Amino acid sequence: MRLGAPLNLTDQLFPETIVPVLVPLPSDRPYSYTVPEGMAVRPGAIVQVPLGPRQVAGVVWDGPIDAIDAKKLRPITHVFECPPLDETMRRFIDWVAEYTLSPPGLVVRMALRAPAAFDPEPWITGIEATGEAPDRLTAARQRVIAAAEEAHAWSKSGLAHAAGVSVSVVDGLIKQNVFRITRFPPPPAVAEPDTGYGRATLSPDQAKAAGDLVAAVEQASFAPILLEGATGSGKTEVYFEAVASALDQGKQVLILLPEIALTQSFIDRFDARFGAPPAEWHSDVPPRRREAIWRQVAEGRVRIVAGARSSLFLPFQELGLIVVDEEHDPAYKQEDRTFYHARDMAVVRASLGGFPVVLASATPSVETRVNAGSGRYAHVRLKARHGDAALPELALVDMRRHPPARGRFVSPVLATEIKKTLQRGEQTLLFLNRRGYAPLTLCRVCGHRFQCHNCSTWLVDHRLRGILQCHHCGFSMGRPEACPECGTLDHLVACGPGVERIAEEIVEDFPDARTIVLSSDIAGGPRRLRRELEAVADGEADIVIGTQLVAKGHHFPKMTLVGAIDADLGLANGDPRAAERTFQLLHQVTGRAGRTGLASHGLIQTFQPQHPVMQALIAGDPENFYESEIDERRRSALPPFGRLTAIIVSADTRADAENHAREIRKAAPEAPEIEMLGPAEAPLAVVRGRHRFRLLVEATRRAPIQSYLRATFAKAPRPRGSVQVQIDVDPQSFL
Repeated sequence: MRLGAPLNLTDQLFPETIVPVLVPLPSDRPYSYTVPEGMAVRPGAIVQVPLGPRQVAGVVWDGPIDAIDAKKLRPITHVFECPPLDETMRRFIDWVAEYTLSPPGLVVRMALRAPAAFDPEPWITGIEATGEAPDRLTAARQRVIAAAEEAHAWSKSGLAHAAGVSVSVVDGLIKQNVFRITRFPPPPAVAEPDTGYGRATLSPDQAKAAGDLVAAVEQASFAPILLEGATGSGKTEVYFEAVASALDQGKQVLILLPEIALTQSFIDRFDARFGAPPAEWHSDVPPRRREAIWRQVAEGRVRIVAGARSSLFLPFQELGLIVVDEEHDPAYKQEDRTFYHARDMAVVRASLGGFPVVLASATPSVETRVNAGSGRYAHVRLKARHGDAALPELALVDMRRHPPARGRFVSPVLATEIKKTLQRGEQTLLFLNRRGYAPLTLCRVCGHRFQCHNCSTWLVDHRLRGILQCHHCGFSMGRPEACPECGTLDHLVACGPGVERIAEEIVEDFPDARTIVLSSDIAGGPRRLRRELEAVADGEADIVIGTQLVAKGHHFPKMTLVGAIDADLGLANGDPRAAERTFQLLHQVTGRAGRTGLASHGLIQTFQPQHPVMQALIAGDPENFYESEIDERRRSALPPFGRLTAIIVSADTRADAENHAREIRKAAPEAPEIEMLGPAEAPLAVVRGRHRFRLLVEATRRAPIQSYLRATFAKAPRPRGSVQVQIDVDPQSFL
């Protein structure tokens, strides 16, 4: 990815009576509005403007103003009392829109996600001590006065509760002028982090790596850094030192995490290091708290945020460091409205702001590895696990030679090791990246297969909830007893395993073991998932059966055996990143074992033991895997040695989708280094009732692919009726 040239922007007040305002709608450019007399606005100011019959929030933007009579324009109606989006943030929004070919209005919408925060937070009414004494000091009054000395500001009810008295006792003291009513500023969303609190003792290897990161932070210039280290090598403790350095310099810090499920364990580790948690930013944060965090980030009161990919668009004023944890994780790719990869956009954000960005991973993406190998990124390595911990001994279980019994999925070799692990009082993790009980249900009499009514996918059997569900649109139905096609009773059969089915098998074989299933659709949502993960870490489970969410970022001290049930699952598709992702996932999940020094093992069940991914894993030779994968990408001109863009055309009917996709193909200009392939029906041909066709644009690394696509869509007919077109630059999914 190449960074564009800096834009020539200013933050001076507009002298004109007409200004451009970018509104959070799919608009390709700002709209023009007049500035009423007596109102002053500057680029980045958040304002309210009329749009049709509505009033919407927008941002005063940079750039030329339309040559239009001011009398034909509508005025700005309100300027919010809010810090403006700074120049770097505005350049970032323009850059994302330009690179992803998204309407700038949709990109700025991601920066305006908390409209209730545009006005200042209301002050809080409370009471404070005056220093006066009451005319009569009862025991209850004495408790109130003593409790009030513990803090400067109290609410009446809070002080009464702290003192163990009724509110009337506090009211009596107010009447006697012992306390007075006053107003206080809103409390901070999180406490100020203490960079000297809980500093870890680093190994020589960790200290050297931390020193490299701290030096980059102190230099205060753009520096992309790959922090690579084995699972359990202490990458988090190392980049915490860079975080502390940035905070000591008065900078704000953003730490990106790929999964909400990882947040709580990370928050706990951060709290232990800095004496206070960071501000969280993800979809599970309540709206009012999100508003407080957005506002306090803009004001500079929140110094550090740990969040999902959307936190890249928070209005930081003094951002000085971004850390992308588990940088290889596919969850950083957004595939809705504005398609972008948060890892790549974090590098852009750091480049525009002139500060370091740390990409941390035990299994870096091929793109990041190539950038590090070419010298575009600095490469900091941690070569060993921290302390006495050793990496688990890995072995392949050839399922052709050691098959499980009919209708079962755990090899006798793995079952034997589970038994030994239980006898030692240690934990086992069984990994299968498939939710539910089974991916397909069919009738043994007529062959009917249960398919989603809205998508071209099979319904997944969720036996614990008694439903068949589509994992793409959410459609579900009760699990029937008879086949809807032939009416035969008790002849429906589940095909293939999901985590629930593995759990059923394990409970049958090890009835006395405490078995737990962990997946993203666990009943109770993220909060229950966090409790279950904490229980596993505390040793309250013997056998854990989980999907990919257990593969990364968790510390399970008693985990000594990891078994991958269907390790070939990710290799069975045409995704050019299939081998890379399978390697990363299996390396991460086996890395959950042996993190506290106990001897540990990993068994990988496979029907393809000679596959390069499997051989690289058991050989403990990631370098050989990266070399072969990079060489294959280079010979095939695939990313990062070439560029791809997917165009997805969808419509209510197959004919409409196909016809419009063909019109786009006809409009594509001839270009020596760019080729458009397709259209072809998408592997997921129907999703949520919409038929889908895909085109794929292949280009050399330096080809002007954005200009090519703009020329294509300028010539192609505009979508009509139900037709929708989505552009995915640098696609991660090929479904």
